[in-house]
Amino acid sequence: MTPPNPRTRFFYPSSSVQVLLAIGTAIALGYLRPATAIAMKPLGDAFIRLIAMIITLIIFCTVVTGIAGMEDMKKVGRVGGKALIYFEVVSTLALLIGLVGGNVLHPGSGFNANAAALDAKAVADYAGQAKAQSVSDFLLHLNTVVDAFTKGDILQVLLVSVLFGFALSMAGPRSKPLLDFLNLLTEAVFGIVKILMHFAPIGAFGALAFTIGKYGVSSLGPLVKLIGTLYITSILFVFIVLGMIARMAGFGILRFLAYIKEEILLVLAISSSEPAMPTLMAKLEKLGCSKGLVGLVVPTGYTFNTDGTSMYMTLAALFVAQATNTPLTLTQELTIFAVAVLTSKGASGVQGAAFIALVATMTVIPTIPVAGMALILGIDRFMSMCRATVNMIGNGVATVVVARWEKELSAETLRQNLG
Repeated sequence: MTPPNPRTRFFYPSSSVQVLLAIGTAIALGYLRPATAIAMKPLGDAFIRLIAMIITLIIFCTVVTGIAGMEDMKKVGRVGGKALIYFEVVSTLALLIGLVGGNVLHPGSGFNANAAALDAKAVADYAGQAKAQSVSDFLLHLNTVVDAFTKGDILQVLLVSVLFGFALSMAGPRSKPLLDFLNLLTEAVFGIVKILMHFAPIGAFGALAFTIGKYGVSSLGPLVKLIGTLYITSILFVFIVLGMIARMAGFGILRFLAYIKEEILLVLAISSSEPAMPTLMAKLEKLGCSKGLVGLVVPTGYTFNTDGTSMYMTLAALFVAQATNTPLTLTQELTIFAVAVLTSKGASGVQGAAFIALVATMTVIPTIPVAGMALILGIDRFMSMCRATVNMIGNGVATVVVARWEKELSAETLRQNLG
């Protein structure tokens, strides 16, 4: 067999290099030919929809096979409990960091925006969707099993998947044929993902070209301090907070980031963490985390572990108050913090969900003009790149940490696999 010519490797670069080239091309096109770049939007939307159409099926298959595959039901409860505690502690810490960052750096100071002159209609559509959903609302919203999948509601799909997984587990050996079928279906679905990921550079190109072409680099000028504050706090959160957590779990954050670099680049370009979920799960399994644990922790984390969104919400709320010269008392800031603990859940993955959750959070402080959200509506896409990336990284770290707590892999094995 003739070995491949190493010189031909240039024409078939790795997926991360392909996405990098796509990002560079998109930025250049958006700057030089804005109209043409805006026309590239369908490429990004099509790729996101291709992934989104199988996300619920991936969640169902991985959660069901994960729970049913764990013979010890106590382990399911233990893993789920540890994951939820971790999610709540770290995401709450992220909310606090966003609050501190807003008070220290004052991104909205000197803006002096007149709330009466702002376009309140631009925020009205989001405000209409920003009603908080109670537990009873969530349960009453469930109509059929199919309804949960067709609407793409991750939280509802999780509920159905957990119930189905427990039911299969309680059925014992009789459920083996169905479980074998679901395992084969899971392999087939991930095979589809592998095929679709070949189009990731095209999707990244289309999404980023549209963003640069429509909003332009010049649109960042007046709000560059807010964007910079979010990126600075996010970088500090990843390298200090997640870095310390990773170190205590026996691995380095830099190696982990290098390990998932393709997913980071993809999320940055697409501005959504959902397209990276399937390949992130596959890489975590390859790292040594069990299939059951990955299938349980990652999908749950996409709803309950929203570190980037959490920082964005408290920081953006303070920005609007500062930009409109609305003074806030300590009690009001703590109220925003407390409400954001609830509204930030379920705001990851889908573009625009974090903005809706932010509007819902700000309505609890009537003195802050909700119309002030119009200030950041135009640059929300640039901020979405950051928060979606942090969400995805946070869920990856969380899964490895829980796996280490469960003693599924040793620190030495983890370091070798990352290396």
